[in-house]
This record gives sequence, structure tokens and C-alpha cells, in this order.
Amino acid sequence: MDCQKAGVDIKLVTRNDLPTARAIAIECGIIDPTQDETTGELVDRQSLQSNAETEIKEKCGTIRVMARASTLDKLHMVQGLKQRGHVVAVTGHSIGDATVLREADAGLSLGIQGTSQAKENSDIIILDDNFVSVARVLRWGRGMYHKIQMYAQFQLSVSIACLVIDFVTAVSAKEPPTINIVAAISSGKVPYAAFQVLWVKLIVGALAALAITIEEPPEELRQLPPVNREQPFITSIMWKNIVGQAVYPIIVLLNIQFKGQSTFNLDAKIKDTMIFNILVLWELFVIFNMKRVEGNFFKGIHKRKMFWGVILAIILLQVLIVELLKELTDTKQLSWKQWIICIGISVLAWPMGWLVERIEYPFSSHL
Repeated sequence: MDCQKAGVDIKLVTRNDLPTARAIAIECGIIDPTQDETTGELVDRQSLQSNAETEIKEKCGTIRVMARASTLDKLHMVQGLKQRGHVVAVTGHSIGDATVLREADAGLSLGIQGTSQAKENSDIIILDDNFVSVARVLRWGRGMYHKIQMYAQFQLSVSIACLVIDFVTAVSAKEPPTINIVAAISSGKVPYAAFQVLWVKLIVGALAALAITIEEPPEELRQLPPVNREQPFITSIMWKNIVGQAVYPIIVLLNIQFKGQSTFNLDAKIKDTMIFNILVLWELFVIFNMKRVEGNFFKGIHKRKMFWGVILAIILLQVLIVELLKELTDTKQLSWKQWIICIGISVLAWPMGWLVERIEYPFSSHL
């Protein structure tokens, strides 16, 4: 039932005769007890026409239970569903199931009963041979797909913000229009030292991946509707959120870059350190925005020990880099007022992300 609530359509293809297959399907909730062969949902393989392969592929969308079926019939069912655009997961344990497991998008082999050939050709091995475990795996995979989308959205937001800031700053220094961003960074014409670039774009990104994906997908993500395999991984709604979230740091940090010394009377080194500090702290609140997509951010907040451990690690390392490792990271110590300004600017990324998500878009999509 959990699979059905999550939009996973369960089909039973078995070697058992039709009465036995029907009884199993009713007990598992695959079909309604009132269903009979006239609906086309219950099929006895022996009743099909001589060209069974074509008929199975044509009726695979309607068939829910196929009795007295061979491994080849199971393979035709998988192929037919894939041709219709479905993402297909299959369970199997015999030597003959190896081909079917390999053909499916996700092959799940039974660990206790499964043969070595079946296990070798499967993507996931279910150790307890329990369908409840299969359902959990399928729903967990659904949730993890959306978590990976969240991380991709985070990384693209950060990358766009960094590249635009680097490019505009370098162009303002009268570099050629075809400027190479890496060359600009190495020439010192952008407000980041090499170590800072590594920290912002690689290290924090890796820790952000942990923060976003380290926890088990919540029920809200596991219950989302199935994803159309024709749908792009980065959806139109995601692009809206990516660009919307990147605009805020671009505007704020470019203002500090060009007006920090004249308008705010900031020392050049202090200005560059503040830009670096705000960018890292802003990334933290983008992570919070990603976690909010999972549902109520504050629900069970005290139980997220691993998540808060990663966030705390980023904060402590950032303080260490800014305040103590000045020679290595080319930063300058900030006053407590400057830290408050950096934190205040970064915190605004949270409500800004919320506003961007509320902007109506003509196409609906997840995330």
C-alpha cells in the first residue's frame, strides 16, 4: 500500500496458476477482490494469442497480474513498460531472471533465495527477501532522487553567483571580453585568493552535499508523484529557483566590491574578506532553503544531529580561516560589528529564497 500511495504501480508476473495468482494479488492489495479476467487486469498466459510478445507489450499498461508466465514473458512486460516511458523496477532470484534484472531500470535481487547470477545482474540486493523491504527501497530511491536534485540546485546557485561576481569584477579591471575566469583568479583581479576559491567552490560544496543528503529522505519526498523519465533532471522550476537565489548575493557582493571602500570606508583587505565571508555564510542559508523543500524545516529539528554536525563544522572552519589562518587564506580579521553585518546579509538569503519559491511560474514541476 505504501508503494501505491507513492505512485508505484505493482504488477505480479508469476508461474503460479490463475486462482493462486489472484489470491496472492488480493492479499497484497494489487487488485480489488471483485476483479475478474474480463477487465484485462488478470491474464492467464496460456490464453494469449500465438504472438504473445506483441500482445503482452500492447497490454502491459492494463495487465496487473499475469499467471503461468515464463521468464521471457516477464522480460516482454519490462520492455513494453519501458517503451511506454515507465521507470521499471523488477524483483527476481533465479538464473533465468538475470536477463530481466539487467533489462530493468532497477533490478532487485532477493538475497536469501537469489542465485549468484541474479545477484550479479541486479542493482540492489534485498537481504531479507521481504517485499516490505523492496517497497522501502523504491520509496527511499524516490526520495534520494529529489535530494540529489536539491544538491544540484544548490551547486548551480553557488556557481552562477561566483562566476558572475568573478566575471564582472574582472571586466571592470579592463580585462578582455573573452576573459578566462581561471586566469582572472590567478592574476588576483577578483576578490578571492586561490585558497578562498577552493574553499567556497569545492570544500564547502562537498560538505553541503553531506548536509543535504546525509539524512534519510523524509516522508514528504518519498510520497512525491513518480518522475517522468522524459522530464529533464534540472526542471524549469529549479532553474527559476537557481537564478532567483543567485541574484541576491550577486547584487549585494558587487555593491560591496565596487562601493565598499568609497561608500562604506572599508579597507581593501577587509572588503575582500567580508565578500568571502558573506559568500560562505550565504551558502549555509541556501542549504537551509534546500532542506525546507523537504517539508517543515523545524519538524524534528533537534533530531538532525548529523545535519547540524556538518553545519557546525562549516561555521567553525570559516571562523578559523577568517580569524586565525590569515597568512594561508589571505584574509584579515573582522570586528564583531563586521561579523554581524556578514551574518545579517547572509540570513536574508532565507526569506529571499522563500519569496523566489512563491513566484508563480507557468509550468508546474517538483522542487
